[in-house]
Order: sequence, then structure tokens, then C-alpha cells
Amino acid sequence: MIDEISLHLRRVLNNFNSEDSLIYNNRIITISKNNFSPLPSIYSPEWNNKSVAFIDGGQAEIISAGNFCLSFIRVGALIFQGNKKIKDHKQEFYLLTTGKYYNQDLFYESKIFGDKMIEEADLLISSTDSSIKSGLERAPVSKVANMARRFAELSLAEEIDADFVVLDGILEPTFKNEEKYLLGSDKICSIAKSSSLFTVSGNSPVVLLNKLGPQDCWSYLIDNDSHFVKLNERGKHVFRFMGDKAVLPFLKENSQDALFLGYPYGLIAVDRFVRVSNEEKNSLRIKFLLREENKEITEYLNTSNAHDLLDNLG
Repeated sequence: MIDEISLHLRRVLNNFNSEDSLIYNNRIITISKNNFSPLPSIYSPEWNNKSVAFIDGGQAEIISAGNFCLSFIRVGALIFQGNKKIKDHKQEFYLLTTGKYYNQDLFYESKIFGDKMIEEADLLISSTDSSIKSGLERAPVSKVANMARRFAELSLAEEIDADFVVLDGILEPTFKNEEKYLLGSDKICSIAKSSSLFTVSGNSPVVLLNKLGPQDCWSYLIDNDSHFVKLNERGKHVFRFMGDKAVLPFLKENSQDALFLGYPYGLIAVDRFVRVSNEEKNSLRIKFLLREENKEITEYLNTSNAHDLLDNLG
């Protein structure tokens, strides 16, 4: 069975060729070698005088039931000059999201406890909004935490004092009201570790461009300020980049770490800086549930933990 599947997949992949086109924002863009540009190295004085901030966020679901969710969200920034970290910044908050029925629809509304980096009103959303629901069902109440984390990352990007700001992901709206937080300055850029784009033949543009591109570091123009980039000549990874190309030589110099060759070290470091570990998550949960006055909340948790019980049975 595995041999048969492997043979079929190899046949499909072997049908791809270099004369292909990219599907991007419902447009067909011909892939051309003329769109490759080399990434220059930068001189030391310029490199040492420019600052680049890397921003990411982490979150954990502390307690959740069908009708409410309490999440912990942390966002942070690490600012580099050259390849040296010169400053860090961190903000944290709890997000309590509950359901509310009005106008013949179930809405989710949220309250922030801690650093109020975003407007609570921006998180009010219908449970059937297409940006958060899964398939034909209402979105689970926990989905709002993803919105809040994203908005907080973008809000922090606006506040940080640096020549360039680099985010993990893409600079395209995914959630309702996200456009409000994307209307920031042109210093904000993004690097996406994965890409859902396809070519007309069904190929991955990342794999195809890596085969067609030069051996050294390069950028490939997709459209306006969107590119694919290879940031280390010895790296195997190609990433999607959005923003000002002027930051790319700095990201090239920051992408030498053997842990993830070709990916900016600043994004690796800030991911560690903001990540909420399982130990921290469990500690926050225990502190909340052990309070005598919160005993009745446990009854609500039993309405949504059936899967956990079955998993624990082995």
C-alpha cells in the first residue's frame, strides 16, 4: 500500500515543470527568472547603526467551557543592532471571552485584564463570522484569543521604536477588524515560515522557486511589496516576505544560526521570549481553580472536558 501511494505521489510531482504560474489573490502571475534579485551584503557601519525589532506572541488557554474561555496572552519584542540584542519589551494580559445572544445571533464579547493594548470593542464578533468559524458550525469561544493575540502583536509593532519591525506571519487581514491594526507605518514587515500559495499546475511555488533560483541569497518579486526570499545560501528554506525590501540585507545577516539556517535568529529568539510553556499554563490554571470562591466554575469545565477524560484513559 505504501509503495503504491509513494509511486503515485512521485508521478504527480514529476509532472510539474518550470513553465508555471502563481495563483495570487485570485490572479495568475507568470513565474519568470527575471523576477529574481540578489540580496546584497551590507557594510558594517550601516549594519551597526540600524535597529531591527522582532515581534511575536504566545498564548495559553487557562480554563474553557462551551460558554466562556479564559486565556493568557503574552506579546514581546527583541530589538537588535547588528546581531546584538540591545533591548527587549514584553506585555501580558488575560482575556475573558463570554457568549451573548442578541439580534437573533450569538456573539462573543471579551474583557481584558492586564495590559490593555487593544480595544475590547474590536473583539466583539459573531460566532458565525466567516473569519473564525470552522466549516458550517459556530466558532468555539476560544477562537477569539487568536484574534486578540494577533491584534496585540500589531499594536506592539506600532509602538516599538526601531528602524524596522519584523513580525512572524503575513501582513494581510485574517480576522474581522484586523485592517484597523494593519494601517500602520511602512516600517513593519513580515516573514512567513509556511505558505499556502499554489501554482496553476498545483505545485508549491516555494519548492519550484528554490529549484529555479540562483545559488546565493535572493528575493523573488510576487507583487508590490510581496516577495519570496532565500536568506542564506546554505539554507534549504524559502520564506514569504511582505514589507520594505530595505530590511532584507539585515535579515540576511541575522539568518546565520545553525538551529534554523536561513531563518532570522531574532524571530527564533522572540518566539522563546514570549512562549507560554505547559508548566506555566498549568501553574496559572491551578492558581485559578484552587481558589475557594471559584469552586462552582469547575462545574462548567466538566461540560467540555469529555475528550480529555477519554484521552487520559489511554
